[in-house]
Amino acid sequence: MTTSATGTDRLKIAVIISSTREGRLGPAVARWFLGEAATNHDVDLDLVDVADGVEGFAARIAGADAFVIVTPEYNHGYPAPLKEAIDSSYAEWRAKPVAFVSYGGMSGGLRAVEQLRQVLAEMHATTIRDTVSFHSVYEKFDANGPLAEFEHSATAAKVLLDQLTWWGIALREARAKRPYAA
Repeated sequence: MTTSATGTDRLKIAVIISSTREGRLGPAVARWFLGEAATNHDVDLDLVDVADGVEGFAARIAGADAFVIVTPEYNHGYPAPLKEAIDSSYAEWRAKPVAFVSYGGMSGGLRAVEQLRQVLAEMHATTIRDTVSFHSVYEKFDANGPLAEFEHSATAAKVLLDQLTWWGIALREARAKRPYAA
C-alpha cells in the first residue's frame, strides 16, 4: 500500500510488517498505524510485508527515507524472517531513521525492540527513542483491526511520527549534502 499526494519533498516511510506466522496480528497493527500516520502527517507510506519474501526488499528499503518496523516479540526476541530481510540489505539502511511499533504479551514487544536497536546500529541506522507498544495484544486487536480506540497509543504514534519525520528530513538533507560512508 502506498499513500501519496503531490509534492516531491514528502518523506517516504517504509512500514515493515515483520511477522510471517499464521494467525499473525502484524497486518492489523500495521493498518492501525498507517491510519494514524495518514491522519497526522504529510508522508508517503509504503507497506512492506516480510511474508512476501526478501526478493525486492533491498530496493524498497533503498527507496525509503525512514522506516517503521511493526514487530511482535517471540520468545523474548524478534521474528527470524525480519533478521533475514535486514541481512539481505546493508547500505540501504545507512544514515536513515527507524522507529518501532511493537506488540506482544506483558512486555508489549519491547524486548524485541531492544534487540533490533543493536542490529540496526550495526547497519548504521538511527533508531528513534519513542515507540508505540501494545501489551496483551490479543485483547486489543483481532485480524480485522483494533477492538477499541487507543487514545494513548494514538498520542504515542504522533510523537513517534514527529520524531521520525524530523530525523528523516534531517538525515535525507545530510545525505544529499554529503553522502554517508561507512
